[in-house]
Amino acid sequence: MSSTDILTPMISELGIGGIGGFVVGYALKKIAKIVAIILGIGFVGLQYLAYKDFITINYPALKEWMVNITGQTAGLQSLAADFVAHIPFGASFGVGFYLGLKKG
Repeated sequence: MSSTDILTPMISELGIGGIGGFVVGYALKKIAKIVAIILGIGFVGLQYLAYKDFITINYPALKEWMVNITGQTAGLQSLAADFVAHIPFGASFGVGFYLGLKKG
C-alpha cells in the first residue's frame, strides 16, 4: 500500500468538504439575512398594530411557543456526533463553512 493510495482519497475528501462547506455557509448567511429582515419587519408591524390597539399580543403564549420551538433542537446533538465521526471531511467542511459565512 503506497502513500498515494492513502493520500488521494483524503485530499479529495478535504477538497470536496471545503468547497461544500463554503457554498453552504455562503448560502446560509444570505438566507439568514433575508429571514432576519422579514422577521424584523413582521415584529415591528405586530408591535405597531398592538400599539394602535388593532391587536392584542398574548405574551405568555408566545413565550411558551418559543420554548417549544427551541426545545426541539436537541436532535442536533446526534447530528454533531455524526459530523465529528468523519474528521477529514468534517474539518474541511467546517473551515469552508466558516469562510462562506465570512464572505457572504
